[in-house]
Amino acid sequence: MSRFNTIFPTNQTVQSPTPDRLDARVWLTLVGLYVAQAIPIYLVAAALPPILRARGVDLSLIGGLGILMLPWVIKPLWAPLIDRLSRYRGIGRKGVIIGTQSIVLLTIIALSQLDPVRDISLFFPLLLTTAFASATQDIATDGYAVEHLPPRYQSGGNAIQSGAVAAGVLIGGSGTLFLYDIVGWQTAVLTAGALSFAAVAVSVIVPEALGKREAGSEKQKPGLRHFFTRPGALTVFAFALIFRLPEGLIKALEQSFLVDAGLSLSLIGLISGGSAAAVGLMGAYVGMVVIKRLGLAPFFAALIAGRTLIFALYGTAALYGLPYEALIGLSMLNTFSRYMEIVGLFTVFMRVSSLSQAGTDFTILSSANLLVYMVGSMAAGVAAQAFGYAFVFWLACALSFVTGGIALVLLSKSQIRQVAPTQDHSSTRVPSPN
Repeated sequence: MSRFNTIFPTNQTVQSPTPDRLDARVWLTLVGLYVAQAIPIYLVAAALPPILRARGVDLSLIGGLGILMLPWVIKPLWAPLIDRLSRYRGIGRKGVIIGTQSIVLLTIIALSQLDPVRDISLFFPLLLTTAFASATQDIATDGYAVEHLPPRYQSGGNAIQSGAVAAGVLIGGSGTLFLYDIVGWQTAVLTAGALSFAAVAVSVIVPEALGKREAGSEKQKPGLRHFFTRPGALTVFAFALIFRLPEGLIKALEQSFLVDAGLSLSLIGLISGGSAAAVGLMGAYVGMVVIKRLGLAPFFAALIAGRTLIFALYGTAALYGLPYEALIGLSMLNTFSRYMEIVGLFTVFMRVSSLSQAGTDFTILSSANLLVYMVGSMAAGVAAQAFGYAFVFWLACALSFVTGGIALVLLSKSQIRQVAPTQDHSSTRVPSPN
């Protein structure tokens, strides 16, 4: 029995043995679900900020859009309800996903009829509705992923998830910017909404029961308490809480920084979307390989060192300026690092999620991960308006070094399984939520 099972006791078994290979339809479903989720998210996160900046909206208001991440932070409050609904015959996780995706589509249609600057007061409640629906959809989607990916497949599954997110960035982010330049806001937004809904529709034709891992006979009622009362859970929670603080400072300002550096919206779309689709895929693949071959601790040590250097380069660019080619390369490096990070973090979260409340456990950790990211994003615009880009970027660099070191200590204390899942033959065992 691994040290992981000492911290998260295993008294539940999966009903069927772990297959040598997962059905390709499970992978197809995961791709569809995550692409559908990513398109509206990056419509708001990647396309809207440069559009607003190009039309004269100041940085403090653009940074304030970080409040739209609030539903993603507080979604653990209703995650147990989603886990319970997902158990009902005729609903399941895909029933929740279709319902929430329908809400997202309706709000996108409404947004397409408004002007993003003139009707900004009407924009916010619609965007907030979209955020709540998307966050709820994410609970069900992540629960599906945990239930269908045995430990040996989790880093690979998260790499595929990252690739699906990259495709969503390409469509919702750069695709929207390109269409906005050519045909305007309405058509660009409606196209993104239609493609998002189509991605969900493709995944629904695959039976949810296909490849699903089931918890043992002891199925408790999902609840937050079941996670937090486990030995060692608070250490993992602290790791998730602290890791992304410096990243929020950079990501919230990156698009606006490029606009102010003189890059066109079309070029920014190519950088943020094209690089995310290509470089992001490479980053996800490299992350998967490093985790499988070296384990989680070396992976995170290398990641923290790399992102700290990247943030220092952003600070240098803000102080002294860089040629357009160098700014493009820097943005691509940041994308590469960020997608590596997604694979690593989500692999950690999956390894401590119980099949009895898969959506709840994963949501608790992913929301903690986003909490300080949201705080950093909201503070970044105000700080940049007052002190300039350079101050914020160098602050992010310092925080990356300090919080990264703390995160590595927490990871070692958590005793999360460090070896590659393929080396652990206890993959038919899952942690109990006692």
